[in-house]
Amino acid sequence: GLLETLSLCPPPHFSIGGQLSPWPTYTSGQTILHNRKPCSYDYRKRAGSWQKQPLGITKPRYLEQLENYLRKELLLLDLSTDSTQELRLQPYREIFEFFIEDFKTYKPLLSSIKNAYEVMLAHQREKIRALEPLKAKLITVNEDCNERILAMRAEERYEISMLKREKMNLLKLIDKKNEEKISLQSEVSKLRKNLAEEYLRYLSERDARKILIADLNELRYQREDMSLAQSPGIWGEDPVKLTLALKMTRQDLTRTQMELNTMKANFGDVVPRRDFEMQEKTNKDLQEQLDSLRSDYEEVCKEHEILLQLHMTTLKERDRFHSELQEIQRTSTPRPDWSKCEDVVAGGPDRWQMLAEGKNSDQLVDVLLEEIGEGLLREKDFFPGLGYGEAIPPFLRFDGIVENKKPTKKDVVNLLKDVWKQRLLEEQKEKFPDFFFSFLEHRFGPGEAMAWAYTIFENIKLFRSNEVMSQFYAVLMGKRSESVYIKQKETVAQLLKEMTNADSQNEGLITMENLR
Repeated sequence: GLLETLSLCPPPHFSIGGQLSPWPTYTSGQTILHNRKPCSYDYRKRAGSWQKQPLGITKPRYLEQLENYLRKELLLLDLSTDSTQELRLQPYREIFEFFIEDFKTYKPLLSSIKNAYEVMLAHQREKIRALEPLKAKLITVNEDCNERILAMRAEERYEISMLKREKMNLLKLIDKKNEEKISLQSEVSKLRKNLAEEYLRYLSERDARKILIADLNELRYQREDMSLAQSPGIWGEDPVKLTLALKMTRQDLTRTQMELNTMKANFGDVVPRRDFEMQEKTNKDLQEQLDSLRSDYEEVCKEHEILLQLHMTTLKERDRFHSELQEIQRTSTPRPDWSKCEDVVAGGPDRWQMLAEGKNSDQLVDVLLEEIGEGLLREKDFFPGLGYGEAIPPFLRFDGIVENKKPTKKDVVNLLKDVWKQRLLEEQKEKFPDFFFSFLEHRFGPGEAMAWAYTIFENIKLFRSNEVMSQFYAVLMGKRSESVYIKQKETVAQLLKEMTNADSQNEGLITMENLR
Protein backbone atom coordinates (compact mmCIF):
# COMPACT_ATOMS: atom_id res chain seq x y z
CA GLY A 1 0.00 0.00 0.00
CA LEU A 2 0.86 3.59 0.54
CA LEU A 3 3.09 2.87 3.52
CA GLU A 4 5.15 0.36 1.50
CA THR A 5 5.45 2.82 -1.34
CA LEU A 6 6.54 5.56 1.04
CA SER A 7 9.03 3.23 2.71
CA LEU A 8 10.67 2.45 -0.66
CA CYS A 9 11.08 6.12 -1.44
CA PRO A 10 14.56 7.59 -1.16
CA PRO A 11 15.32 9.66 1.87
CA PRO A 12 14.53 13.34 1.73
CA HIS A 13 17.08 15.85 0.47
CA PHE A 14 19.41 17.33 3.03
CA SER A 15 21.43 20.48 2.78
CA ILE A 16 25.17 20.75 2.91
CA GLY A 17 25.15 21.63 6.61
CA GLY A 18 23.14 18.53 7.56
CA GLN A 19 19.79 20.42 7.68
CA LEU A 20 16.60 19.76 5.72
CA SER A 21 16.51 20.77 2.08
CA PRO A 22 15.26 24.32 1.71
CA TRP A 23 13.31 23.51 -1.44
CA PRO A 24 11.45 25.37 -2.77
CA THR A 25 12.26 28.33 -0.57
CA TYR A 26 15.82 28.70 -1.82
CA THR A 27 14.54 30.67 -4.75
CA SER A 28 13.31 33.41 -2.47
CA GLY A 29 16.30 33.31 -0.17
CA GLN A 30 14.31 31.91 2.84
CA THR A 31 14.93 28.69 4.74
CA ILE A 32 12.53 26.47 6.48
CA LEU A 33 14.40 26.70 9.77
CA HIS A 34 15.14 30.18 11.09
CA ASN A 35 17.47 29.20 13.91
CA ARG A 36 20.48 30.93 12.25
CA LYS A 37 21.30 34.57 12.52
CA PRO A 38 21.11 36.41 9.19
CA CYS A 39 24.58 38.00 9.59
CA SER A 40 26.45 34.87 10.71
CA TYR A 41 29.11 33.10 8.65
CA ASP A 42 27.02 29.96 8.19
CA TYR A 43 24.16 32.04 6.89
CA ARG A 44 26.34 33.77 4.26
CA LYS A 45 27.94 30.46 3.29
CA ARG A 46 24.60 28.72 2.90
CA ALA A 47 23.15 31.62 0.97
CA GLY A 48 26.10 31.52 -1.40
CA SER A 49 25.74 27.80 -1.93
CA TRP A 50 22.03 28.26 -2.70
CA GLN A 51 22.74 30.91 -5.22
CA LYS A 52 25.25 28.64 -6.96
CA GLN A 53 22.72 25.81 -7.34
CA PRO A 54 20.95 25.57 -10.67
CA LEU A 55 17.33 26.66 -11.04
CA GLY A 56 16.13 23.35 -12.47
CA ILE A 57 16.14 21.36 -9.18
CA THR A 58 13.02 19.15 -8.97
CA LYS A 59 10.76 18.54 -5.94
CA PRO A 60 11.70 15.82 -3.50
CA ARG A 61 10.16 12.52 -4.42
CA TYR A 62 8.61 12.04 -1.00
CA LEU A 63 6.84 15.38 -1.31
CA GLU A 64 5.52 14.48 -4.74
CA GLN A 65 4.19 11.17 -3.43
CA LEU A 66 2.43 12.92 -0.55
CA GLU A 67 0.88 15.50 -2.89
CA ASN A 68 -0.26 12.80 -5.32
CA TYR A 69 -1.84 10.81 -2.48
CA LEU A 70 -3.60 13.92 -1.19
CA ARG A 71 -4.89 14.77 -4.66
CA LYS A 72 -6.26 11.25 -5.19
CA GLU A 73 -7.99 11.19 -1.80
CA LEU A 74 -9.59 14.56 -2.40
CA LEU A 75 -10.89 13.40 -5.76
CA LEU A 76 -12.44 10.31 -4.18
CA LEU A 77 -14.36 12.33 -1.56
CA ASP A 78 -18.14 12.87 -1.80
CA LEU A 79 -18.52 16.60 -1.17
CA SER A 80 -22.33 16.59 -1.43
CA THR A 81 -22.95 15.52 2.22
CA ASP A 82 -23.19 17.73 5.29
CA SER A 83 -19.89 16.47 6.73
CA THR A 84 -17.82 17.74 3.81
CA GLN A 85 -15.31 19.61 5.94
CA GLU A 86 -14.72 16.57 8.18
CA LEU A 87 -14.11 14.35 5.14
CA ARG A 88 -11.88 16.96 3.52
CA LEU A 89 -9.81 17.18 6.70
CA GLN A 90 -9.23 13.41 6.91
CA PRO A 91 -6.66 13.16 4.02
CA TYR A 92 -4.69 16.05 5.47
CA ARG A 93 -4.71 14.32 8.86
CA GLU A 94 -3.37 11.10 7.30
CA ILE A 95 -0.62 12.99 5.39
CA PHE A 96 0.37 14.71 8.63
CA GLU A 97 0.52 11.35 10.45
CA PHE A 98 2.75 9.91 7.68
CA PHE A 99 4.96 12.94 7.98
CA ILE A 100 5.20 12.51 11.77
CA GLU A 101 5.99 8.78 11.50
CA ASP A 102 8.78 9.31 8.97
CA PHE A 103 10.48 12.15 10.85
CA LYS A 104 11.33 10.44 14.12
CA THR A 105 13.33 13.35 15.43
CA TYR A 106 10.42 15.80 15.23
CA LYS A 107 7.74 13.26 16.09
CA PRO A 108 7.14 14.44 19.71
CA LEU A 109 6.85 18.08 18.70
CA LEU A 110 4.68 17.36 15.70
CA SER A 111 2.53 14.93 17.73
CA SER A 112 1.97 17.57 20.42
CA ILE A 113 1.06 20.09 17.72
CA LYS A 114 -1.33 17.59 16.14
CA ASN A 115 -2.87 16.69 19.52
CA ALA A 116 -3.33 20.38 20.37
CA TYR A 117 -5.16 20.92 17.10
CA GLU A 118 -7.21 17.75 17.63
CA VAL A 119 -8.19 18.88 21.12
CA MET A 120 -9.15 22.28 19.77
CA LEU A 121 -11.15 20.68 16.96
CA ALA A 122 -12.90 18.35 19.45
CA HIS A 123 -13.69 21.33 21.65
CA GLN A 124 -15.07 23.22 18.69
CA ARG A 125 -17.13 20.16 17.69
CA GLU A 126 -18.59 19.99 21.22
CA LYS A 127 -19.45 23.66 21.03
CA ILE A 128 -21.05 23.18 17.64
CA ARG A 129 -22.94 20.12 18.92
CA ALA A 130 -24.14 22.09 21.97
CA LEU A 131 -25.22 24.94 19.73
CA GLU A 132 -27.21 22.67 17.42
CA PRO A 133 -30.38 22.67 19.68
CA LEU A 134 -30.03 26.42 20.09
CA LYS A 135 -29.74 26.72 16.34
CA ALA A 136 -32.89 24.64 15.89
CA LYS A 137 -34.66 26.67 18.58
CA LEU A 138 -33.39 29.86 16.98
CA ILE A 139 -34.75 28.69 13.64
CA THR A 140 -38.11 27.88 15.27
CA VAL A 141 -38.21 31.23 17.06
CA ASN A 142 -37.19 32.94 13.84
CA GLU A 143 -40.03 31.21 12.00
CA ASP A 144 -42.50 32.17 14.76
CA CYS A 145 -41.28 35.74 14.69
CA ASN A 146 -41.54 35.81 10.93
CA GLU A 147 -45.10 34.48 11.15
CA ARG A 148 -45.96 37.08 13.80
CA ILE A 149 -44.35 39.80 11.73
CA LEU A 150 -46.32 38.67 8.69
CA ALA A 151 -49.52 38.56 10.76
CA MET A 152 -48.79 42.00 12.21
CA ARG A 153 -48.03 43.32 8.76
CA ALA A 154 -51.30 41.86 7.50
CA GLU A 155 -53.14 43.47 10.42
CA GLU A 156 -51.32 46.73 9.82
CA ARG A 157 -52.20 46.58 6.13
CA TYR A 158 -55.83 45.93 7.07
CA GLU A 159 -55.80 48.75 9.61
CA ILE A 160 -54.07 51.03 7.12
CA SER A 161 -56.71 50.22 4.52
CA MET A 162 -59.47 50.84 7.08
CA LEU A 163 -57.84 54.10 8.17
CA LYS A 164 -57.45 55.17 4.55
CA ARG A 165 -61.12 54.37 3.93
CA GLU A 166 -62.09 56.26 7.08
CA LYS A 167 -59.84 59.12 6.01
CA MET A 168 -61.59 59.30 2.64
CA ASN A 169 -64.97 59.29 4.38
CA LEU A 170 -63.83 62.03 6.74
CA LEU A 171 -62.47 64.07 3.85
CA LYS A 172 -65.80 63.73 2.08
CA LEU A 173 -67.58 64.72 5.30
CA ILE A 174 -65.25 67.71 5.71
CA ASP A 175 -65.96 68.79 2.13
CA LYS A 176 -69.66 68.44 2.77
CA LYS A 177 -69.41 70.44 6.00
CA ASN A 178 -67.36 73.10 4.24
CA GLU A 179 -70.03 73.39 1.56
CA GLU A 180 -72.71 73.65 4.26
CA LYS A 181 -70.60 76.27 6.03
CA ILE A 182 -70.24 78.30 2.87
CA SER A 183 -73.97 78.09 2.20
CA LEU A 184 -74.74 79.04 5.80
CA GLN A 185 -72.32 81.96 5.65
CA SER A 186 -73.97 83.21 2.50
CA GLU A 187 -77.38 82.81 4.11
CA VAL A 188 -76.18 84.61 7.27
CA SER A 189 -74.80 87.49 5.23
CA LYS A 190 -78.10 87.69 3.37
CA LEU A 191 -80.05 87.68 6.65
CA ARG A 192 -77.77 90.36 8.07
CA LYS A 193 -78.40 92.50 5.04
CA ASN A 194 -82.18 92.01 5.39
CA LEU A 195 -81.94 92.75 9.12
CA ALA A 196 -80.08 95.99 8.44
CA GLU A 197 -82.71 97.01 5.93
CA GLU A 198 -85.53 96.19 8.35
CA TYR A 199 -83.74 98.05 11.13
CA LEU A 200 -83.41 101.15 8.98
CA ARG A 201 -87.05 100.88 8.01
CA TYR A 202 -88.13 100.59 11.65
CA LEU A 203 -85.93 103.56 12.60
CA SER A 204 -87.52 105.66 9.90
CA GLU A 205 -90.99 104.54 11.00
CA ARG A 206 -90.17 105.35 14.65
CA ASP A 207 -88.92 108.81 13.74
CA ALA A 208 -91.96 109.40 11.57
CA ARG A 209 -94.23 108.25 14.41
CA LYS A 210 -92.55 110.60 16.88
CA ILE A 211 -92.86 113.48 14.43
CA LEU A 212 -96.51 112.60 13.88
CA ILE A 213 -97.19 112.48 17.62
CA ALA A 214 -95.45 115.83 18.08
CA ASP A 215 -97.52 117.31 15.26
CA LEU A 216 -100.72 115.92 16.75
CA ASN A 217 -99.85 117.36 20.16
CA GLU A 218 -99.03 120.68 18.61
CA LEU A 219 -102.31 120.71 16.71
CA ARG A 220 -104.21 119.78 19.87
CA TYR A 221 -102.50 122.55 21.81
CA GLN A 222 -103.21 125.04 19.04
CA ARG A 223 -106.83 123.94 18.98
CA GLU A 224 -107.12 124.43 22.71
CA ASP A 225 -105.46 127.83 22.46
CA MET A 226 -107.80 128.84 19.65
CA SER A 227 -110.84 127.68 21.61
CA LEU A 228 -109.70 129.67 24.59
CA ALA A 229 -109.01 132.71 22.45
CA GLN A 230 -112.44 132.55 20.76
CA SER A 231 -114.42 132.46 24.04
CA PRO A 232 -112.83 134.88 26.51
CA GLY A 233 -116.14 135.85 28.04
CA ILE A 234 -116.92 132.37 29.18
CA TRP A 235 -113.72 131.90 31.16
CA GLY A 236 -113.31 135.48 32.18
CA GLU A 237 -109.55 135.22 31.92
CA ASP A 238 -106.92 136.34 29.53
CA PRO A 239 -105.92 133.59 27.07
CA VAL A 240 -102.26 134.42 27.53
CA LYS A 241 -102.55 133.96 31.28
CA LEU A 242 -104.42 130.73 30.79
CA THR A 243 -101.76 129.51 28.39
CA LEU A 244 -99.03 130.37 30.90
CA ALA A 245 -101.03 128.74 33.71
CA LEU A 246 -101.53 125.64 31.60
CA LYS A 247 -97.84 125.54 30.82
CA MET A 248 -96.90 125.96 34.50
CA THR A 249 -99.45 123.31 35.47
CA ARG A 250 -97.93 120.89 32.99
CA GLN A 251 -94.47 121.61 34.38
CA ASP A 252 -95.77 121.03 37.92
CA LEU A 253 -97.39 117.81 36.77
CA THR A 254 -94.12 116.66 35.22
CA ARG A 255 -92.16 117.58 38.37
CA THR A 256 -94.74 115.88 40.59
CA GLN A 257 -94.60 112.79 38.44
CA MET A 258 -90.81 112.75 38.73
CA GLU A 259 -91.00 113.16 42.52
CA LEU A 260 -93.58 110.37 42.69
CA ASN A 261 -91.31 108.08 40.70
CA THR A 262 -88.38 109.03 42.96
CA MET A 263 -90.47 108.29 46.07
CA LYS A 264 -91.52 104.93 44.65
CA ALA A 265 -87.91 104.10 43.82
CA ASN A 266 -86.59 105.17 47.25
CA PHE A 267 -89.41 103.94 49.49
CA GLY A 268 -90.81 101.03 47.52
CA ASP A 269 -89.36 98.50 50.02
CA VAL A 270 -90.23 100.52 53.16
CA VAL A 271 -93.00 99.10 55.39
CA PRO A 272 -95.50 101.25 57.28
CA ARG A 273 -94.71 102.23 60.86
CA ARG A 274 -97.73 100.38 62.22
CA ASP A 275 -96.61 97.15 60.56
CA PHE A 276 -93.07 97.77 61.82
CA GLU A 277 -94.29 98.22 65.41
CA MET A 278 -96.44 95.10 65.17
CA GLN A 279 -93.51 93.10 63.82
CA GLU A 280 -91.23 94.52 66.51
CA LYS A 281 -93.72 93.53 69.22
CA THR A 282 -94.04 90.04 67.73
CA ASN A 283 -90.24 89.78 67.57
CA LYS A 284 -89.97 90.82 71.23
CA ASP A 285 -92.54 88.21 72.28
CA LEU A 286 -90.74 85.56 70.27
CA GLN A 287 -87.42 86.61 71.83
CA GLU A 288 -88.92 86.26 75.32
CA GLN A 289 -90.30 82.85 74.40
CA LEU A 290 -86.89 81.92 73.01
CA ASP A 291 -85.16 83.00 76.24
CA SER A 292 -87.71 81.05 78.28
CA LEU A 293 -87.29 77.98 76.10
CA ARG A 294 -83.52 78.36 76.27
CA SER A 295 -83.57 78.47 80.08
CA ASP A 296 -85.93 75.47 80.09
CA TYR A 297 -83.60 73.71 77.70
CA GLU A 298 -80.61 74.39 79.95
CA GLU A 299 -82.54 73.02 82.95
CA VAL A 300 -83.57 69.98 80.92
CA CYS A 301 -79.92 69.50 79.87
CA LYS A 302 -78.84 69.64 83.53
CA GLU A 303 -81.57 67.18 84.49
CA HIS A 304 -80.53 65.02 81.57
CA GLU A 305 -76.92 65.03 82.78
CA ILE A 306 -78.08 64.16 86.29
CA LEU A 307 -80.25 61.37 84.89
CA LEU A 308 -77.31 60.14 82.83
CA GLN A 309 -75.17 60.05 85.96
CA LEU A 310 -77.95 58.23 87.81
CA HIS A 311 -78.29 55.90 84.86
CA MET A 312 -74.56 55.16 84.89
CA THR A 313 -74.68 54.62 88.66
CA THR A 314 -77.70 52.34 88.24
CA LEU A 315 -75.91 50.43 85.50
CA LYS A 316 -72.87 49.98 87.72
CA GLU A 317 -75.08 48.81 90.60
CA ARG A 318 -76.96 46.51 88.24
CA ASP A 319 -73.70 45.03 86.97
CA ARG A 320 -72.45 44.66 90.55
CA PHE A 321 -75.71 43.02 91.67
CA HIS A 322 -75.66 40.81 88.59
CA SER A 323 -72.12 39.69 89.33
CA GLU A 324 -73.06 39.12 92.98
CA LEU A 325 -76.12 37.16 91.86
CA GLN A 326 -74.00 35.02 89.57
CA GLU A 327 -71.50 34.48 92.37
CA ILE A 328 -74.32 33.58 94.78
CA GLN A 329 -75.89 31.26 92.21
CA ARG A 330 -72.51 29.66 91.67
CA THR A 331 -71.62 29.24 95.34
CA SER A 332 -75.02 28.87 97.06
CA THR A 333 -76.93 25.67 97.32
CA PRO A 334 -80.11 25.27 95.24
CA ARG A 335 -83.52 25.81 96.81
CA PRO A 336 -84.94 22.57 98.17
CA ASP A 337 -87.97 20.94 96.64
CA TRP A 338 -90.30 20.84 99.66
CA SER A 339 -92.84 18.74 97.78
CA LYS A 340 -90.57 15.75 98.40
CA CYS A 341 -91.53 15.90 102.08
CA GLU A 342 -95.18 15.06 101.37
CA ASP A 343 -94.52 11.33 101.28
CA VAL A 344 -92.25 11.38 104.35
CA VAL A 345 -94.29 13.38 106.85
CA ALA A 346 -96.99 11.49 108.70
CA GLY A 347 -100.44 12.40 107.40
CA GLY A 348 -99.46 12.60 103.74
CA PRO A 349 -99.68 15.58 101.36
CA ASP A 350 -102.73 17.11 103.05
CA ARG A 351 -101.04 17.42 106.41
CA TRP A 352 -97.82 18.71 104.80
CA GLN A 353 -99.78 21.38 102.91
CA MET A 354 -101.38 22.44 106.18
CA LEU A 355 -98.00 22.56 107.95
CA ALA A 356 -96.19 24.37 105.10
CA GLU A 357 -98.86 26.98 104.38
CA GLY A 358 -97.53 30.55 104.75
CA LYS A 359 -94.03 29.51 105.92
CA ASN A 360 -90.65 30.35 104.46
CA SER A 361 -87.75 27.97 103.98
CA ASP A 362 -86.33 28.55 107.46
CA GLN A 363 -89.70 27.85 109.05
CA LEU A 364 -90.19 24.80 106.85
CA VAL A 365 -86.84 23.48 108.04
CA ASP A 366 -88.04 23.91 111.63
CA VAL A 367 -91.28 22.09 110.79
CA LEU A 368 -89.36 19.26 109.13
CA LEU A 369 -86.99 19.02 112.11
CA GLU A 370 -89.98 18.92 114.45
CA GLU A 371 -91.53 16.08 112.48
CA ILE A 372 -88.27 14.17 112.44
CA GLY A 373 -87.57 14.97 116.10
CA GLU A 374 -91.10 13.95 117.11
CA GLY A 375 -90.57 10.53 115.58
CA LEU A 376 -87.20 10.15 117.27
CA LEU A 377 -88.63 11.44 120.54
CA ARG A 378 -91.38 8.81 120.49
CA GLU A 379 -88.84 6.09 119.86
CA LYS A 380 -86.91 7.00 123.02
CA ASP A 381 -88.00 5.23 126.21
CA PHE A 382 -85.55 6.96 128.55
CA PHE A 383 -83.61 10.21 128.81
CA PRO A 384 -80.11 10.36 130.29
CA GLY A 385 -79.84 12.67 133.29
CA LEU A 386 -77.83 15.86 132.86
CA GLY A 387 -76.27 15.82 136.31
CA TYR A 388 -76.04 18.50 139.02
CA GLY A 389 -73.88 21.13 137.34
CA GLU A 390 -74.34 24.85 137.84
CA ALA A 391 -75.24 25.32 134.15
CA ILE A 392 -78.04 22.76 134.43
CA PRO A 393 -81.52 24.24 135.16
CA PRO A 394 -82.82 23.30 138.65
CA PHE A 395 -85.74 21.28 137.32
CA LEU A 396 -83.37 19.08 135.24
CA ARG A 397 -80.72 18.32 137.86
CA PHE A 398 -80.70 14.53 138.08
CA ASP A 399 -78.14 11.81 137.66
CA GLY A 400 -79.35 8.59 136.09
CA ILE A 401 -81.97 7.46 133.61
CA VAL A 402 -85.33 9.22 133.35
CA GLU A 403 -88.41 7.67 131.77
CA ASN A 404 -89.96 9.21 128.65
CA LYS A 405 -93.68 9.66 129.31
CA LYS A 406 -94.39 10.08 125.55
CA PRO A 407 -97.33 12.49 125.74
CA THR A 408 -98.94 13.89 122.63
CA LYS A 409 -98.30 17.41 121.44
CA LYS A 410 -101.82 18.40 122.45
CA ASP A 411 -101.32 17.03 125.97
CA VAL A 412 -98.11 19.04 126.34
CA VAL A 413 -99.84 22.26 125.19
CA ASN A 414 -102.74 21.71 127.61
CA LEU A 415 -100.30 21.04 130.44
CA LEU A 416 -98.41 24.28 129.68
CA LYS A 417 -101.67 26.23 129.66
CA ASP A 418 -102.48 24.79 133.10
CA VAL A 419 -99.03 25.89 134.30
CA TRP A 420 -99.73 29.46 133.13
CA LYS A 421 -103.17 29.48 134.75
CA GLN A 422 -101.73 28.33 138.05
CA ARG A 423 -98.92 30.87 137.76
CA LEU A 424 -101.37 33.74 137.19
CA LEU A 425 -103.38 32.71 140.25
CA GLU A 426 -100.39 32.81 142.60
CA GLU A 427 -98.41 35.80 143.81
CA GLN A 428 -95.31 34.86 141.73
CA LYS A 429 -92.90 34.93 144.65
CA GLU A 430 -90.63 32.10 143.55
CA LYS A 431 -88.76 31.85 140.27
CA PHE A 432 -90.52 30.42 137.27
CA PRO A 433 -88.28 27.27 136.90
CA ASP A 434 -88.84 26.44 140.59
CA PHE A 435 -92.55 27.07 140.21
CA PHE A 436 -92.63 24.80 137.16
CA PHE A 437 -91.00 21.91 139.03
CA SER A 438 -93.30 22.46 142.06
CA PHE A 439 -96.31 22.32 139.75
CA LEU A 440 -95.12 19.00 138.31
CA GLU A 441 -94.59 17.57 141.81
CA HIS A 442 -98.05 18.69 142.81
CA ARG A 443 -99.64 17.30 139.62
CA PHE A 444 -97.73 14.02 139.14
CA GLY A 445 -96.09 13.44 142.51
CA PRO A 446 -92.42 13.74 143.54
CA GLY A 447 -91.48 10.41 141.96
CA GLU A 448 -92.78 11.27 138.50
CA ALA A 449 -92.03 15.01 138.51
CA MET A 450 -88.46 14.64 137.16
CA ALA A 451 -89.61 12.32 134.34
CA TRP A 452 -92.33 14.80 133.32
CA ALA A 453 -89.85 17.69 133.56
CA TYR A 454 -87.43 16.00 131.10
CA THR A 455 -90.31 14.95 128.82
CA ILE A 456 -91.87 18.45 128.67
CA PHE A 457 -88.45 20.11 128.28
CA GLU A 458 -87.54 17.92 125.30
CA ASN A 459 -90.94 18.59 123.68
CA ILE A 460 -90.88 22.40 124.07
CA LYS A 461 -87.26 22.49 122.90
CA LEU A 462 -88.23 20.54 119.80
CA PHE A 463 -91.51 22.21 118.75
CA ARG A 464 -90.36 25.79 118.14
CA SER A 465 -93.12 26.46 115.60
CA ASN A 466 -95.79 26.20 118.28
CA GLU A 467 -96.31 29.61 119.86
CA VAL A 468 -97.29 28.30 123.32
CA MET A 469 -94.29 25.98 123.49
CA SER A 470 -91.81 28.53 122.13
CA GLN A 471 -92.98 31.22 124.60
CA PHE A 472 -92.89 28.79 127.52
CA TYR A 473 -89.39 27.62 126.55
CA ALA A 474 -88.12 31.22 126.29
CA VAL A 475 -89.53 32.14 129.73
CA LEU A 476 -88.35 28.87 131.30
CA MET A 477 -84.78 29.35 130.04
CA GLY A 478 -84.73 33.04 131.08
CA LYS A 479 -84.55 34.38 127.52
CA ARG A 480 -87.79 36.30 127.96
CA SER A 481 -89.55 37.79 130.98
CA GLU A 482 -92.81 36.18 132.04
CA SER A 483 -94.35 39.66 132.28
CA VAL A 484 -94.27 39.78 128.47
CA TYR A 485 -96.52 36.74 128.34
CA ILE A 486 -98.79 38.13 131.05
CA LYS A 487 -99.07 41.50 129.27
CA GLN A 488 -99.83 39.73 126.00
CA LYS A 489 -102.55 37.66 127.65
CA GLU A 490 -104.10 40.77 129.15
CA THR A 491 -104.00 42.55 125.77
CA VAL A 492 -105.61 39.59 124.05
CA ALA A 493 -108.29 39.39 126.74
CA GLN A 494 -109.04 43.12 126.45
CA LEU A 495 -109.18 42.86 122.65
CA LEU A 496 -111.51 39.87 122.88
CA LYS A 497 -113.75 41.77 125.27
CA GLU A 498 -113.93 44.77 122.94
CA MET A 499 -114.67 42.60 119.95
CA THR A 500 -117.38 40.78 121.91
CA ASN A 501 -118.98 44.08 122.84
CA ALA A 502 -118.79 45.19 119.19
CA ASP A 503 -120.59 42.00 118.11
CA SER A 504 -124.04 43.12 119.26
CA GLN A 505 -125.85 40.36 117.39
CA ASN A 506 -123.56 37.66 118.81
CA GLU A 507 -122.76 36.26 115.34
CA GLY A 508 -119.07 35.71 115.97
CA LEU A 509 -118.20 38.12 113.14
CA ILE A 510 -117.55 41.84 113.13
CA THR A 511 -116.97 44.34 110.33
CA MET A 512 -114.61 47.28 110.03
CA GLU A 513 -117.51 49.67 110.62
CA ASN A 514 -118.25 47.99 113.99
CA LEU A 515 -114.62 48.43 115.00
CA ARG A 516 -114.82 52.17 114.27
